[in-house]
Amino acid sequence: MSNVVTINNVTKVYVMGDQRVEALRGISFAVESGEFVAIMGASGSGKSTCMNMLGCLDVPTDGEYLLDGVDVGRLAPNELAEIRNRKLGFVFQGFNLLARTTARENVELPLVYARVPAATRRRRALAALEQVGLAGREGHYSNQLSGGQQQRVAIARALVNDPAIILADEPTGNLDSKTSVEIMAVFQELNRQGITVIMVTHEQDVAAYAGRHLVFRDGLIVADEINSFPAVATSGQETTP
Repeated sequence: MSNVVTINNVTKVYVMGDQRVEALRGISFAVESGEFVAIMGASGSGKSTCMNMLGCLDVPTDGEYLLDGVDVGRLAPNELAEIRNRKLGFVFQGFNLLARTTARENVELPLVYARVPAATRRRRALAALEQVGLAGREGHYSNQLSGGQQQRVAIARALVNDPAIILADEPTGNLDSKTSVEIMAVFQELNRQGITVIMVTHEQDVAAYAGRHLVFRDGLIVADEINSFPAVATSGQETTP
């Protein structure tokens, strides 16, 4: 398989007054198309800085980040915005849905920004909602949906542009344990369909569903491990293969 992400000796330094903070200290790794990777680490370890980099929300101070073959560090801000919309799908802890907007309209938002015609937007949004198990809920507003259903809408929104990667930042952080397993079942099913998933989490039991673990500490990667027997999430129940 080809690499969808290649990080070569990336550093990120923030200067705050007379202080120089090294958030990333020369990390290197690659993610192949179709992998499910969990990025782990304590607060301040560099995992969130890495996620911002992967999401083209920030650029390296030094080193190289290739996203689907494109050198992100060489892009202008408007080009970064375009690649975020075309290549990346984002899922956040807080769902980030518009309250007075239906599930379908929330999912359509990236397509609106991409100037996709209305009929095509509707068709693709409905297909994405069906893909995450929300067929028939497209007309519901956020306050008519449970937390788990809202996160499914957010995942559908991330999927609708057919991104190279789904980036999930603590996607189960606002959910109870049963609903968390259901959401991980959605991610695992999407991954089985060939979609690349990179997820930040501080929870070991959530990371257990991923096929690979990258562990950060003090701006460095201290472990890069294959999880040969990931937990399997099905319909709110956890099993092992």
